[in-house]
Amino acid sequence: MDFYYLPLSAPCQSVMLVAQALGIKLNLKELDLFAGEHLKPEFLKLNPQHTIPTLVDNDVVLWESRAIITYLCEKYGKNDGLYPRDPKKRAMVNQRLYFDMGTLYQRFSQAFYPVMMQGQQLNPELVVKLDEALEFLEVFLEKTSFVAGDKLTVADLCVLASITTIDISVGHDISKYQQIQRWYAQLKESVGGYQEICHDGAVKFREQFNYTRQ
Repeated sequence: MDFYYLPLSAPCQSVMLVAQALGIKLNLKELDLFAGEHLKPEFLKLNPQHTIPTLVDNDVVLWESRAIITYLCEKYGKNDGLYPRDPKKRAMVNQRLYFDMGTLYQRFSQAFYPVMMQGQQLNPELVVKLDEALEFLEVFLEKTSFVAGDKLTVADLCVLASITTIDISVGHDISKYQQIQRWYAQLKESVGGYQEICHDGAVKFREQFNYTRQ
């Protein structure tokens, strides 16, 4: 199973965390986006959107990290622990996956990508929007032990990659969010592969752009 990825990418990291939790060995194929490797004809044949992560599982070619994650769970999961089959529980997990994609990580990227990649000044209004997303997550975690309920799911692993990037790559202050801190501390200790996948990947992200906190 080929996995095209970049170690510093939080969406790529989330897939790797899920694969490790499921006992799946990925054939890692690192793409240097900064050298344009994702624009080579052979990769464009696989993924015309030339995005990472991209998974190739025999005749199945998938991109978008959350689509890959749910596919891996449904095809290879020995049980439904990470991605519940119960419609109500699954709906909550899906909602949190979409929250991570469309609110939390999106607001991080809107605030910090221009600063890291284009040398722009940090826009305080966009930082406020990111903090609002973190406040939403804080509310979720006030009600349940994990992001989508009382058990660890793929939603936690996706959000863990995002929070690690927000924390380590740009040093954004998340200390005031008590429930996020509780959850974050627990998962850093308990999730297999966290250090080498998420923590080290976030450090690489910071170093790639030589980012210092503003």
